[in-house]
This record gives sequence, structure tokens and C-alpha cells, in this order.
Amino acid sequence: QVQLVESGGGSVQAGGSLRLSCAASGYTYSTICMGWFRQAPGKEREGVAAIESDGTTKYADSVKGRFTISKDNAKNTLYLQMNSLKPEDTAMYYCAADPLCDYALGAYEYNYWGQGTQVTVSS
Repeated sequence: QVQLVESGGGSVQAGGSLRLSCAASGYTYSTICMGWFRQAPGKEREGVAAIESDGTTKYADSVKGRFTISKDNAKNTLYLQMNSLKPEDTAMYYCAADPLCDYALGAYEYNYWGQGTQVTVSS
């Protein structure tokens, strides 16, 4: 059974940085597409960044140049380095995984989800 556990969220002032981690276990597929999503109160869940099996990365326009997604295959861990944080980055952040993805930033593409970690950015 696939389990995804996020950590690293917290409260930070605008301009600060946080690094989110997502530890994966029980994944037996030969390919994996992983992504970070976020959802603010009253808003839809949106794709932030994704990384495919071949290492290809994708980012939402709103985070390009500020966020970096990476993966440590030996540790089965996904990361999201978030720099120059803004108040509008405040949301619950979720890790997601699936054997295949196409667009990679669509929530509909992922079958496995973590419970989320809260990120709050104050001005």
C-alpha cells in the first residue's frame, strides 16, 4: 500500500524559505510521477511542481524561479525547496504520486496522496 507522508511545513515571513519533504513507502511500480499541490481555503487544489520518472520537471507559472522540486531515489523522498515566499503561497501543501502522468500538474492524474502540511506566509 502506497503511503506518502509530508513534513517541513510551518510559518514564515514573506521572503523566507521552507523545504517540504515527502517520504514515500510501499510503491512498487517501475515508473513514478510525483508532484506537489496546494490548496488554500475556498480555492481549488492547484499543481505547484512535478517531476517525472526521467527527471523532467514542471512548475506552475506562479512559482517558477522560486520553487525547486527534487527527488532522492535512494531515500524515496520528494522535496520542494521554496524560496522568496509570498503571502499568496499560504496553503495546505500535498504530495502526490502515480505511475504515469501526462500534463503532470493536474490533480486528476494522481491516485496517491499524502495528508498535507500547512505553509503559512505572513507579510
